[in-house]
Amino acid sequence: MKVSTEAIVAIAVVVVVLVALVALLARSRRLESRRIEARDLREKAQARGWKADRREAEAEQQEARAKRARAEAEEKAAIAKRETAAAEERSRVADEERRFSRESAERAREIDPDSTDENEVAAASGSGERRGRDDRS
Repeated sequence: MKVSTEAIVAIAVVVVVLVALVALLARSRRLESRRIEARDLREKAQARGWKADRREAEAEQQEARAKRARAEAEEKAAIAKRETAAAEERSRVADEERRFSRESAERAREIDPDSTDENEVAAASGSGERRGRDDRS
């Protein structure tokens, strides 16, 4: 059985064409697979981008809440400082008035020949000292 040269060439051409078709199909499948993988990666990247944007917005909101809380705390601290200063000033004025009252009572006792020391000192001391004396008895 002799196969002619033309038949061998025809068979070789058919084999080459078949190999080329198989290679093209394989390449096409490979490219389609890569396209699918690339699409999946893009979708994941987009979803992560949206998630990152949402988290960033949440962080900005939380920072704004923290900033408001700090401002409120600073305002309350300033109010407390002013109130403390006002209370200290009132206490100082009260102490000064009490001292003047004692000095006046002492002076009155010194110049009044009919005075009784204990009554005038108690009256000059103010209610705070009388209350203290009542608590001790």
